[in-house]
Amino acid sequence: MNVSPTPKSLILNLLQAADGHPLSASDAVRAASLFGIRENSVRVALVRLAAAGLLASAGRGAYRLGPQATGMADELSGWRHAESRTCPWNGDWVMVATGDLGRSDRSALRTRQRALALLGLRELTPTLHVRPANLVGGASGLRERLYRLGLEAGTPVFLAQDLGMELEDRARQLWNGQALNQAYQRTHQQLQDWLAQSDPLDLDTAARESYLLGNDAIRQLVFDPLLPEPLVDVQARQAFTATVIAFDQAGHQIWQRLLSTPPSPSIPEETPHAHHQQRHTTH
Repeated sequence: MNVSPTPKSLILNLLQAADGHPLSASDAVRAASLFGIRENSVRVALVRLAAAGLLASAGRGAYRLGPQATGMADELSGWRHAESRTCPWNGDWVMVATGDLGRSDRSALRTRQRALALLGLRELTPTLHVRPANLVGGASGLRERLYRLGLEAGTPVFLAQDLGMELEDRARQLWNGQALNQAYQRTHQQLQDWLAQSDPLDLDTAARESYLLGNDAIRQLVFDPLLPEPLVDVQARQAFTATVIAFDQAGHQIWQRLLSTPPSPSIPEETPHAHHQQRHTTH
């Protein structure tokens, strides 16, 4: 989709890619200028993110992820090792019972829905969400991860072994395996094509495009349900993951070169091709 980032998403993505290193306000401004985002918009976003607890001070004019962002960041940062979280599927399902949870608190509802989506759960009935039990740790491991992501504590998360023929068939149809397989192959090819043709690009263009392409690909992995065979082509997903990892490494190198290059004073700050910054990637 390659949608330009907002100041908020850019700042959070840069920090998630920074491996614990702080981000300076000046670096955030330089990064944002690459996408035509004005300095004032970046500084307003920094203040608002800090007020919401998503950023914390890391010294004068520098920031790191705050307490409200670390749990989500920990989950998002695991995309490189997502395959290691899977195990063979014996046909069991993990269920989450949401019937007793309120729906009037929109913020809590959004947090709940995001947690369920991040871990690949789908609505089987209005009060039950489900996914194949093919993740290491089983129901208890999934329960802990869901609670960390904001699912209301005490929500029942349990294993189901016999859904019956009708419900079993409905559960297997909750994910479009063919669409997932096509997306793996499509993005895999797109990233490989870009890497093969990126050498002639100027550094500004390479940095901007690698961020946008990498951000979309990593988001695709973050929200991948990690389904087992025969629901998806696991080998296609593994090949896609390997390509994203290679692309991410190339993107980091591009951004590191950019950081070591002084910004050109001859280009007006307001243009999208102005001064730039920082590492590639997201989350």
